[in-house]
Amino acid sequence: MSKGRLCVKGRHAWEFPGHEDRLRFPLVRKGGALVRSSWREALSLSLGRLNEIKKADPASLGVLTSAKGTNEENYLLMKLARSALQTNNVDNVARLCHAPTVVGLTRTLGCGAMTNSIRSITEAQCILMVGSNTTDHHTMFVPYVRLARKQGAKMIVVDPRRTSMARMADIHLAPNPGTDLAWINAFLHVIFKEGLEDKEFISGRTEGLQELMQVVEKFSPDKAEAVTGIPAAKIREAALAYGSADRGAIAYAMGITQHKSGTNNVQGLANLALATGNIGREGTGLYPLRGHQNVQGACDMGALPGVYTGYQQVAAAREKFESAWGLSLPDKPGMTALQMMQAARDGQLKGLIIVGENPMLSYPNSTEIKKALESLEFLLVWDIFPTETSVMADVVLPGASFVEKDGTFTSMERRVQRVRQAVAPPGEAQPEWKVLSQMMRLSGLFGEYSSPSQIMDEIASLTPTYGGISYSRLDAVGGLQWPCPHPGHPGTTIMHVHRFPRGKAKFRPAEYQDAYETADGEFPLLLITGRSGHRFHTDTMTRRANLPEAALPAPAVEINPEDAERLGIGDGEAVIVKTRRGQIAIGATITDNVQPGTIFIPFHFSQAPANILTGWAVDQLSGTPELKVSASKITRVQ
Repeated sequence: MSKGRLCVKGRHAWEFPGHEDRLRFPLVRKGGALVRSSWREALSLSLGRLNEIKKADPASLGVLTSAKGTNEENYLLMKLARSALQTNNVDNVARLCHAPTVVGLTRTLGCGAMTNSIRSITEAQCILMVGSNTTDHHTMFVPYVRLARKQGAKMIVVDPRRTSMARMADIHLAPNPGTDLAWINAFLHVIFKEGLEDKEFISGRTEGLQELMQVVEKFSPDKAEAVTGIPAAKIREAALAYGSADRGAIAYAMGITQHKSGTNNVQGLANLALATGNIGREGTGLYPLRGHQNVQGACDMGALPGVYTGYQQVAAAREKFESAWGLSLPDKPGMTALQMMQAARDGQLKGLIIVGENPMLSYPNSTEIKKALESLEFLLVWDIFPTETSVMADVVLPGASFVEKDGTFTSMERRVQRVRQAVAPPGEAQPEWKVLSQMMRLSGLFGEYSSPSQIMDEIASLTPTYGGISYSRLDAVGGLQWPCPHPGHPGTTIMHVHRFPRGKAKFRPAEYQDAYETADGEFPLLLITGRSGHRFHTDTMTRRANLPEAALPAPAVEINPEDAERLGIGDGEAVIVKTRRGQIAIGATITDNVQPGTIFIPFHFSQAPANILTGWAVDQLSGTPELKVSASKITRVQ
């Protein structure tokens, strides 16, 4: 897909695997401090403590797997949780980003993944880009968008911020934060009113049209303008551009998903694609843009509380996995990541394994996250660097980076690809799959895995969508896109060409609702959090690389010039940003990239942790927190 190109992080952040800060040995807490330990002591202590908790109540244990780990490691972590620990409390960072995609697209289409190959977007006549600062965050996707533009494709960008992608657009719509469902329904209103719907596709391949019409008929562009702040004429112009294209593509990211209405937002975009017949062909489809290198694979491997591998529901597939693994398994879906944190804070979750994640910075409402982790009886953290989370652990295990192990990743276009070990892990660090195999054996379960290839064979035997994937095939062709159900199957570049996994696709109408928090007299500004182009997630790795000078060396809050003048704030001045959860001190950047009434803060930085400010309001369908809308205020530092 990348054709040999690298993103800015790939070009400049390659130094981190050899950094002196790497975790090199297991650490065990003794006398209040983490001290060097042997693997034998660390694993014996960990399994002993976890088993003690399991004897009292397996449901009081949880596992958070890593979207930076391989498919094989995520599979073994999921298997360890459900077999050795007897809990379905297993989740991954997708809960904070694209869980609404998994839920929303599964409910509408029958499968919660990107419908087309990335290359397919070059054939689009119109690209609707929603809630994604793509040029900064998904730079390997951008060349394909540029090629489509060069070939004449029109581009509509919907984003509250004036990003570099928005400046490239033919039409930029800047909605008030949290109001996406209003303009989406207004798009549908225009498309049906102008007769731009694909009647044949709707009749032959969908259901639920009448229920949809009851919602969209009353949501005119004028009504959407009152909610979103987008002029009705611009909504109409953009809707006509997308609706009249023979091949329309929709790409979106966390600006759509990280809302109380995240799943409904995704379903609304799916409704747009279905209404116009833009599914199952080149240049059409839905492109959820994912941020971690293996967040797709972590979900595929069943690192979710209600499904096994390949999104097989716990209730329906439990007997199949019991037969394969040779033991009984818990029968009720487990808790999501945030539910686990809330349960830990309330004393109901006692033990937690966290692999390759840093919830102290990445999860919302950091003050409550700290209380949750402090309330645990036992915390095991597995990572490659010390983090704000690992310092709270009882045991810390040193992991291997992507260049230090074999395995597979699954990209956002469903492409399974090999990762090959290039260098040895530092010190006594080991690839996680090896240690997980040992933990399985020490728990009295099968763990005799000689290689990641053997683990993939087990995955394929249990997972219909991965049934034809093996290392020998991956070595021969370079990568395979699921569904790939048998060894003779070539993989699937475009999904839903003739039918949907659920039979007919289903329109899922949703009424617009306000965000959990709206601006008021006390907190008059709406805070948006997100990423910067040169930093990755909680900056654990990128802070240890020599990035360019322009790579945002320090955190800053973006403020519109009108708000800055009203508040008497100058560019570069120190300010306090406060919400109902807490406050941080941070520098100010005055820019018209944000609208009046909104501010933006990247969440990467421990010295100004944005997630102290965000709350626990969640999308009830997916469990994803509303990170994009928090009522806030700014004051100058006196």
